[in-house]
Amino acid sequence: MQNWMPVIGADRGPKYAAIADAIAGAVKSGDLRPGQRLPPQREMARVLGVDLTTVTKAYDLARKAGLIEGAGKLGSFVRNDVALPRFGETASELGMNVPPQPAFNLLPEAIRIATASLLRAGRHSPILQYQPSLGNLLDRGQAAAWMSGRGMETEPGQVVIAAGAQHALHSIIATALQAGDRICTGRFVYPGLLSLARRYRLALDVVDTDKEGLLPESLAQRLERGARFVYITPTNDNPTTATMGIARRKAIAAVIERHGAILIEDDAYGMLSSRNEPACASFLPGHSWYIASTSKTISPIIRIAHVRAPSAGRARSLADDISETAIMAPPLNAAIVTTWLRDGTFDEIVAGVRAEAVARQRIAARHLLGARYQAHGEGYHLWLGLDRSMNVDDLVQTIAAQGLSIVSGDMFDATGAGNCDHVRISLGGAIDRGGLERALSRLRHLIV
Repeated sequence: MQNWMPVIGADRGPKYAAIADAIAGAVKSGDLRPGQRLPPQREMARVLGVDLTTVTKAYDLARKAGLIEGAGKLGSFVRNDVALPRFGETASELGMNVPPQPAFNLLPEAIRIATASLLRAGRHSPILQYQPSLGNLLDRGQAAAWMSGRGMETEPGQVVIAAGAQHALHSIIATALQAGDRICTGRFVYPGLLSLARRYRLALDVVDTDKEGLLPESLAQRLERGARFVYITPTNDNPTTATMGIARRKAIAAVIERHGAILIEDDAYGMLSSRNEPACASFLPGHSWYIASTSKTISPIIRIAHVRAPSAGRARSLADDISETAIMAPPLNAAIVTTWLRDGTFDEIVAGVRAEAVARQRIAARHLLGARYQAHGEGYHLWLGLDRSMNVDDLVQTIAAQGLSIVSGDMFDATGAGNCDHVRISLGGAIDRGGLERALSRLRHLIV
């Protein structure tokens, strides 16, 4: 009999899910190898101090996930054909900021249930057909109701369904801006905006910031000099993690309105905050584009964005660009999200991602005690400052090899100055908690 036994922390939610998570993590890390026998269920229940049914349920989840298989009285074994992730295919290799997955199998099960329900109509199901470029009215109506429920009165005609936030941002810039237009941002900003600015020959006006993001006085100065647009991620900004309080949101909105400018609000992480801060767009609804997407709050597998335009007419202006670039948002994805918004599953999944992010932030705080970094307590990325003498590229390569997503701050720099002394670290993606512990321990060793 082998000696592996899961270690279950007090903050890991339901015990059966925690045990199943531990099995999955051990298989991915190699602590449990193909063909290796797991402890007998009764033995595990005794050691962990849980009911036998709890362990049985955990093994059943691992079995359904294709990780283990039963051999009758011989017990349960790691499958010989278990699929393990390969380097070069993971989010860490690409430097992506990907949400951690909630309790074991929650998202896959929610997708299975919603898909089965939506496909009951068989081959005549409407979601198997082409949709209007802006999205069908049912999906747009549900999104409008959701936005209105968050304090931003919205009509279905104002809503556009795009194939993710980057697609939404592309369509807005392609139709609402012209070459030479100036967009106000902080110095460090989402790389997707930087690439679009280069493509459409837009100028970026860097606004001074503090721990809450853009400073209203500095923004006013840039707008007085002719900038027409303002781009923000007001909750858990990527990469700086800056989050605006309500007073700052109102002040920024007031400056934009006073100067007749237009706000583009990319609310990529706002739903993960349990404080439910109001969108800046809610304070100037007729002068703002608002983007709420699922890739950063649920998973990139469900890649759609709900866009609120300043008016129904402005929403319709996106139709041509959406048709030319993607024809339409993925109909099944859009319908799944609509189903989840209607029955409450959406909030349940987001809460699960939030809980996992909180747990991972605790792990990071323990390993990086005393380090110079910023983080949102319910988010999953860090903005870590480094000593100027450190070789950032070498650090990135070393830590990425541990399976942790880490990228140089230079890729976010709107000034293009280079030599940034920060890195952005994502605590999400495919890495499990055990792998996260090991990677952060290695990082700590390198930066102290």
